[in-house]
Amino acid sequence: MTTTTLSVPDISCGHCKSSIEGAVGELFGIDSVEVSIEAKTVAVSFGDDVKLEAIVEAIEEQGYEVA
Repeated sequence: MTTTTLSVPDISCGHCKSSIEGAVGELFGIDSVEVSIEAKTVAVSFGDDVKLEAIVEAIEEQGYEVA
């Protein structure tokens, strides 16, 4: 299992949090995803079969840029 924290500067509210957590959480192999509104980060734990690019793409599809 891998854990990473991504910086997403556009996170500003509860809608952002639920949108990102929902999109990333739907990916196969995701163990956990937690968005911090205050820190503007997304912490993700995932299995070896998940590519980081897929997580970034899921976030960007919701309209947020990953720094």
